[in-house]
This record gives sequence, structure tokens and C-alpha cells, in this order.
Amino acid sequence: MNKPVPILNRTLALLLPLLLATAPALADVQGRVVSVHDGDTLTVLIERRQVRVRLIDIDAPELRQPFGTRSRQSLSSLCFGKVASLDVRGHDRYNRTLARVTCGGADANAEQVRRGYAWTFARYARTDSPLFALEREARAAQRGLWQDPAPVAPWDWRNSVRQSSRVSSSRAGS
Repeated sequence: MNKPVPILNRTLALLLPLLLATAPALADVQGRVVSVHDGDTLTVLIERRQVRVRLIDIDAPELRQPFGTRSRQSLSSLCFGKVASLDVRGHDRYNRTLARVTCGGADANAEQVRRGYAWTFARYARTDSPLFALEREARAAQRGLWQDPAPVAPWDWRNSVRQSSRVSSSRAGS
């Protein structure tokens, strides 16, 4: 006599193919870097489609921030025009692909931190991430933005810009 299949097993049987179908989206993909927006964001051409990629676990200075242009130039020297391998980890709220990026055999995420052109983004990086050691080394050697006696982290800089724009717009309404 056949026993009825529990509802949980049926649900898993229906959902498993869907879960497996999405797994390839979180895999290694390759493409050519066609533009570098700033020190932690670039565009990769994958099968004739431009994909905006945010380097995970790091945060580089904004373009209008001190060292922002140099950070962009650093990432460009690492990746622009080269084939990039993306270890995709998901997407952010701006629909950018989140990935660890390797260009010409170099881990671009780690290299940006090692060169002193990005912070380890402690909010998202694992506590045991080797990026923290690279950041300490860059600070000690005063590489890149660590030459500045009082560097401002990009998340703090963005917050101050937002606050000052709120103050300006509230004064304009007075």
C-alpha cells in the first residue's frame, strides 16, 4: 500500500528545480571590462550585455571625495579593457551585480585595498576576511588614501553629504 507523500516533501519536490535553476546566476562568469565608474564599480560586457558590477566587501572613496579619482584610476589600471572573472554573490538594491572580481589574475577587490584606494567594508565583509589585514598594511605604509592625515570613510562622507543637502533644502523652503 502506498503511503501519501507529506506536503513538505511535495513542496520541496516542486521548489528544488526552481532553486537549482537560479544557482547558475551565482557562479563564475567572464566578460570584458568596458568602463570603470569609480574605485569599486565597473561595467563588464557579458554576451553583448553590459553588466554593472559592484566589488564586494570594499568601499572606495566617492569621485568627489579626496582620492576618489585616484581610486578610479587604480581600478582602471587593474581591469579596464581586460577580461574579468566574476565570482557573483548576488545583487544590491541598485540592481548591480555583487562580485569578487579578478582581472589579469589579480583579485581587484583585494588589490584596491592593498594599494590604499579602498576601505574594507566592515558592514559587509566577514570578520575573518583577509581584507582587514591588507587595509592595516596599507595604513601602516601610508599607501593611497592613507597618506591623508584624516581620511574620511566613504560611508561617513555620503552621510555628511546627505545631511548637508537636507539642511540646504530645509533652508531653501524657509
